[in-house]
Amino acid sequence: MPQAGLMMNRPLLISGILEHGAAQFGDQEIVSRETHGPLHRYNYADAAKRARQLANALAHMGLKVGSAVGSIAWNNHRHLEAYYAVSGSGMVMHTCNPRLHPQQLIYVINHAEDEVVLFDATFAPLVKGIAAHCPQVRAWVCLADAANTPTIEGVNVMNYEDLITGHSDSFDWPELDDQTGAALCYTSGTTGNPKGVLYTHRAIVLDATTACLPDVLGFSTQETVLPVVPMFHINAWCIPYAALVAGTKLVFPGPKLDGASLFELMEAEQVTISAGVPTIWMGLIQHAEQNNLRFSSMKRTCVGGSAMPMALIAKFMDNYGVEVRHGWGMTETTAVATMSNLSRADRLKPAAEQHAIVAKQGKTVSGIEIKIVDENGATLPRDGISQGELMVRGQWIVERYFKAEKTALVDGWFPTGDIATIDPHGTMQIRDRTKDVIKTGGEWISSIDLENAAVGHPAVAMAAVIGVKHPKWDERPLLFIVRKPGQSLEKQEILDFLTTKVAKWWVPDDVVFLESLPVGGTGKVQKNELRKDYGGVFS
Repeated sequence: MPQAGLMMNRPLLISGILEHGAAQFGDQEIVSRETHGPLHRYNYADAAKRARQLANALAHMGLKVGSAVGSIAWNNHRHLEAYYAVSGSGMVMHTCNPRLHPQQLIYVINHAEDEVVLFDATFAPLVKGIAAHCPQVRAWVCLADAANTPTIEGVNVMNYEDLITGHSDSFDWPELDDQTGAALCYTSGTTGNPKGVLYTHRAIVLDATTACLPDVLGFSTQETVLPVVPMFHINAWCIPYAALVAGTKLVFPGPKLDGASLFELMEAEQVTISAGVPTIWMGLIQHAEQNNLRFSSMKRTCVGGSAMPMALIAKFMDNYGVEVRHGWGMTETTAVATMSNLSRADRLKPAAEQHAIVAKQGKTVSGIEIKIVDENGATLPRDGISQGELMVRGQWIVERYFKAEKTALVDGWFPTGDIATIDPHGTMQIRDRTKDVIKTGGEWISSIDLENAAVGHPAVAMAAVIGVKHPKWDERPLLFIVRKPGQSLEKQEILDFLTTKVAKWWVPDDVVFLESLPVGGTGKVQKNELRKDYGGVFS
């Protein structure tokens, strides 16, 4: 018989992260660019006091353990307080993606059974349009003071500062089972209604702690992190939790995510680490290039959400001396599951080889396992060549979707919908989404590889590729290009460029030039929109 261990059995709780941060790093700074007014500054200890006030205020409103509180908000200090107050109280923090179609937003608020919804003033028009369709919401709370809270016709709006004023900054956090639901996120970019993923306290604490490791995000008291990834997207990759675990200075960008605003904030606050999707970094680099600017403090940018083009990786690393770490995760994995990083030996290799390593999604972090399987579910070899659907399991991977009767797993593994390879060293590379990979004449074309090749052209700002039905070849690639400002680029020029970068049969059959690509709230290109408008049949 196994012998029982003799250690304390203490739950892993989000309230524990807050109290740890306040007790050990109470004077560490949190800087927040507000929707209104100048930057807001305070520290961990202040944030903890206000989170306890909010917890008391929600209890006073009659909310109980298990109640859901929604948010339609940017990355700012009040949103952070809600993260801890709601989940720490045993309630569920439901972060809503404001870029969802209003009907989908109504669906997720009702499906989650939100009783209170917190929102930034920016989204007042959105609230006006959906409030009447969300009958279970008993209060709409603007994340502002009275002076900056808008009046919304037909909606009883409260303001956050009045809500928490007068409540005690002491609160007895319940000692919950750490498998209790803590936060709820819904998938984006799916067909049909979004699906909810209900994270446990245990999953979030484990993921946040792992994120702090040197070869993951590398947080410590010596760093300053600016999470550009939205707090409504997989809990900002758990950075608002991880920062308090490690005592890292937090800088929130609020609603201003353009290159100029981000650069200004990074320089003013001496940000050393940032995290976001590739479209954000494209805008930042373009601003730096156009204005001949240099980063004085940035050491590392962490990228996820979609593949980062090799040309952009090269610019960050070679032109600006900023390390790029490429990760992979999804709503269903709580946040980070794999991360690319350069080993000591890798750093001695030529620059081009380093870029190629970083362009992959990397190795699993501790607590996560991956494999790839063929169409019959058989495990494929880790040879870096065989491609199959990526399967994942681990300490913070979804088991089933919120309110679903059936498990989401296949033989204990979660099927991600990504096509990937894994090499003999365990390094994983996403080749495409199962819905985005293009099958032409019985062979597969990676839309990601084609997009990355196109972005390598100096006149290309953004690129996207979809498969279009073809009477002979089943599908053929169609390329969409957004030119850089002031650049001229014609169809034949980009096709000729691609013939030097990819196999001849990969070269797209046509090119469509657009002013912009449809981008969702998480920064991903919405290919379903492109398919709807352009996914006919090639003649």
